[in-house]
Amino acid sequence: MYTEQMNASVRKVEATRDARMGTEPERMSAEQKEQLLAAFHPDYREDAFDTIAIGPNKGQKVPKELGRLLHTNSRLLNEQIDLDRIDCDADVLIIGGGGAGASAAIQAHAAGAQVMMVTKLRIGDANTMMAEGGIQAADQPNDSPVQHYLDAFGGGHFAARPELLRRLVMEAPDAIRWLNDLGVMFDKDAQGNMVTTHGGGTSRKRMHACKDYSGAEIMRTLRDEVLNRGIPVIEFTSAVELLKDENGNAAGAVLLNMETDEYLVARAKTVILATGGAGRLHYQGFPTSNHYGATADGLVLGYRAGVPLLYQDTIQYHPTGVAFPSQIYGALVTEKVRSLGAMLVNCEGEAFMHPLETRDVAAAAIIRECSERGKGVDTPLGSGVWLDTPMIERIGGAGTIERRIPAMLRMYLNYGIDMRTTPILVYPTLHYQNGGLEIDAAGFTKSVGNLLAAGEVVGGIHGRNRLMGNSLLDIIVFGRGAGKAAAERAKEVTVGKLNLDHIHTYAEQLSEAGLAGDGLSPLLLPNYARKAR
Repeated sequence: MYTEQMNASVRKVEATRDARMGTEPERMSAEQKEQLLAAFHPDYREDAFDTIAIGPNKGQKVPKELGRLLHTNSRLLNEQIDLDRIDCDADVLIIGGGGAGASAAIQAHAAGAQVMMVTKLRIGDANTMMAEGGIQAADQPNDSPVQHYLDAFGGGHFAARPELLRRLVMEAPDAIRWLNDLGVMFDKDAQGNMVTTHGGGTSRKRMHACKDYSGAEIMRTLRDEVLNRGIPVIEFTSAVELLKDENGNAAGAVLLNMETDEYLVARAKTVILATGGAGRLHYQGFPTSNHYGATADGLVLGYRAGVPLLYQDTIQYHPTGVAFPSQIYGALVTEKVRSLGAMLVNCEGEAFMHPLETRDVAAAAIIRECSERGKGVDTPLGSGVWLDTPMIERIGGAGTIERRIPAMLRMYLNYGIDMRTTPILVYPTLHYQNGGLEIDAAGFTKSVGNLLAAGEVVGGIHGRNRLMGNSLLDIIVFGRGAGKAAAERAKEVTVGKLNLDHIHTYAEQLSEAGLAGDGLSPLLLPNYARKAR
């Protein structure tokens, strides 16, 4: 499958493997990391960002691709929507069908609320499903939530909101128990004890996994629980705008049936945004590991309604996305591959960084190797470095890859590459939206009453960089929390007269800023149609 040039580089990797076994490059100092990030991480490229012109974050940086959506009018600006005709009514309206939305639905329903979920694809079509490596929780005898907090706080460049991160780590052990009780098939030893491993930036083995399809297994279980409870799920239906009442509180959403183009009015006492990430905006032209619907809808809806963004200029580029073959370009190669012993090496077979540096540092190091140092391996779509996967079999014994990362093995075997005997080519891929809507510790958004947010649409939990395994954790912790809080708040809410006044106010601000263009937002789905030549 590899070209002759690639095979020549593979031979160099094989020739240096014995010398690399049992040795690792030293970890970088804090100063070295900062210098590396400033020089090579995509978040530090000034030409990739614009300035937000209106709204709560006016004057702050934003990726150009997201800025275009924030500087665009609502799809409903010139539509005639009859807000007196209520098509759907609920105590809690959950927008999004991934892990955060499903967790919220389960807990809100358990609290006695009338719950409704809407999702623009199918329930489970979400980044949760794409997650592979595992979920963190400090539930082992040599670990503690305090240690988990310190690892995550440092890994996020000390920028996480303390109240959010504290909740994440303190509720993590209970989140694992809850998932286990629901039926998630975690990896366990012969005695039934959880098998845990390291992740990048972790000082303890606290990664709980389900082989290398952890997210799919968690989503399977959550989806089944939602359906078994009989919670209504409206699929192939997008929320295109939030509704408010005369008190300025969130009071539902206008929905778009993606199959019939029909608009529906959903009224609710509380609303939870759980719309996920933004990878399909392809910031700076990067490939993405995200699912098809990850187009930053929740950021646009929340911001236009008046919710501030937090760290919207920080994106996580997973260091190991597929660089070859082209058919799966950008797909995720889980960090678990490195935690099991695979080492990142350049075209000369040289290990150029510690295999478990944090993701932002690892991504920047790979970009440096392929650009400034010229030690990448050429591919049809650019370049990459080797992830020396045969080391896993050397360290863990024959059969380790098939036993611990079977999905990854099968993915590569489909293209004639056996990662048990041959290294694989990787390059950073757009993976996670570090920034998002600003919330308090209970999950309520700032500035808009009765509106909550959970999951990847939220900013502040992880700071300016996220550690492996903390995203699957935050969708459970903050999804469950949002569901409980929304159900409790709904008991005291009387919804007033519905309106869309905020979209007209937003349009006026855009016009005053000279930004009233022809486009509409949210994007809803990416457009990959080839332009006519």
